[in-house]
Amino acid sequence: MDEITIRAARPGDARSIARLDVATWRSTYAGILTGPYLVGLSAERRQQGWANVIEREPRDVRVAVDAEGTILGFGSCGKCRAEPGFNGEVFTLYVDPDWHNRGIGRRLLTALFARLVVQGCGSVIVWVLQDNPARFFYERLGGILVWRKNFTVGGKTIQAIGYGWRDLPGYLATLAGADGSPEP
Repeated sequence: MDEITIRAARPGDARSIARLDVATWRSTYAGILTGPYLVGLSAERRQQGWANVIEREPRDVRVAVDAEGTILGFGSCGKCRAEPGFNGEVFTLYVDPDWHNRGIGRRLLTALFARLVVQGCGSVIVWVLQDNPARFFYERLGGILVWRKNFTVGGKTIQAIGYGWRDLPGYLATLAGADGSPEP
């Protein structure tokens, strides 16, 4: 496998993250969300949003980069927004479709989990659209279906599934014992 590094985001990463964000939404959610909504996504608008997130706390955003510094995937995390029983949340996790099935998503998720533990979060929830086939990735990594909720995106009501890990430090310790230490 090509050399891939997982690191905290930097302010200069916002543009590349935003482009990948829009591209992955368009490919992942085609047929799930409405076409006009996906076409209307703007990398420029998302760039400002990502710049703000990175400026606020760059360690809460992780990127996977190749040897040339190209961002191949990204994710973000923080304190849980609403779900009782979970104090951490992974807000985003996307990998360029050309780089799927190479361990990048697993490495990003592990880095986000490690970041949450450093912040004092002992549990985590990840929300994923029910119709997104990538949701099985979370099941393979030990996520347990803990919640379902409906919300509206682009005028369409969709169902999301919450996958939870209730013992984040224990999960990371198990991974460290299995294949090396997680990346904080």
